[in-house]
Amino acid sequence: MSTGLLTVYIQHTSASLLINENYDADVMADLERFFARLIPDGDPLFVHTIEGPDDMPAHVRTALTQTHLSIPLLNGKLALGTWQGIFLYEHRHEPATRRLVVHLIGE
Repeated sequence: MSTGLLTVYIQHTSASLLINENYDADVMADLERFFARLIPDGDPLFVHTIEGPDDMPAHVRTALTQTHLSIPLLNGKLALGTWQGIFLYEHRHEPATRRLVVHLIGE
């Protein structure tokens, strides 16, 4: 396939997908620190804590980010910018199995 559109979708409510800088790992670390300050784990505001103090904060972080991405395919390659990468952004502290649905259309 040389031209088309790739859609990636994550089937979860406590993880998200991002396109962000892929050159310097400090970018993702800074983003994590920002979200930790904005939506702290264990905040007494949240009632939904069935799975622990990071439960509801993970859902809020997902609501503020994305559960799907659409990326053009040009000349057989994803049309990402020079420094861009695709990230699965996990919002929980415990390891989890995540499922993605990937759909590619084009010619």
